[in-house]
Amino acid sequence: MSVFVFACVFGGTIFGIFLRNALPEHHLSGATKDVVRLGTGLIGTIAALVLGLLIASANTTYQTQSSQVQQLTANIVVLDHTLAQYGPETDLARNLLRRAVPVLADRIWHDNRSESAKAEPFEASAAGLSFYDEILKLSPRDDTQRSLQARAVDAAQDLAKTRLLLFAEAGMTIPMPFLVVLVSWLAIIFASYSLFADNNATTIIALGIFALSASASIFLILELSQPFTGLMMISSEPLRNALAPLGS
Repeated sequence: MSVFVFACVFGGTIFGIFLRNALPEHHLSGATKDVVRLGTGLIGTIAALVLGLLIASANTTYQTQSSQVQQLTANIVVLDHTLAQYGPETDLARNLLRRAVPVLADRIWHDNRSESAKAEPFEASAAGLSFYDEILKLSPRDDTQRSLQARAVDAAQDLAKTRLLLFAEAGMTIPMPFLVVLVSWLAIIFASYSLFADNNATTIIALGIFALSASASIFLILELSQPFTGLMMISSEPLRNALAPLGS
C-alpha cells in the first residue's frame, strides 16, 4: 500500500514536469504561479492537519490495543496465582488455562489480521468454556476458598471482557476513501511543486525524497492502525509465555 502511495505522489511530480513542458510559456506567468501557490498552500494546510489527526488516531489505536493485550496477560497471571492459592484441587483448571492461552493468542492475532474473521460472530473457544466450567465446579471448604473462587470468577470475567473488546475493535481501520482523498491531495501538491520548478536532476531527486517522506507518513498511519500485523506488530510472546508449565 505504501509503495502505491509513493507511486501516486511521485506520479504527481512527473505529471507536473510533463505539464510544464506541454503548457505555453504565458500559462506559467508570475500571476499564475501565485494562484497555484495559494491553492497549494490551502490544500497543504488541510493535508497536514489530516495527517496529524490520522497519526494521532492511529497511535491511540495502537496504544489502546497494546494496553489491552498487557491487561489480558496480567489477568491471566493473576487468575493462575489465585487458583494456585486455592489448592491442588485447581490443577485441572490451571492446566486447562495453560492450554487455552495459546488458543486465545492465535485467535486474537488471526481475528485482527484476517478480513474474513472480522465478519464472523464472536464465539468462545471450547478450551475457554471448559476452563470456566472447572472454576464453577470447585467446592470451597471454607471462607478462604470461597473468597478465592469468587476472585477467580471475577478475574475470568475480566479476561472475557478484555477479549471481547479486542474482538470488537478488530475492524477499526482507516476508511479507504479517506486515504484516497489524502493521497490525491498529496499528488496535487507535488504536481504544483514540479510545475514551476526547474527540470533538473537535483529537483527531481529532491522531490522524490520529499514524496518518499510523505509516503512514509501514510505507512506509519497504516502500521499503527493495524497493531496485529506488519512491521510494528504487537508481539504475542509475552501473552503466550505468561504462565510457566505447571509443576516447574
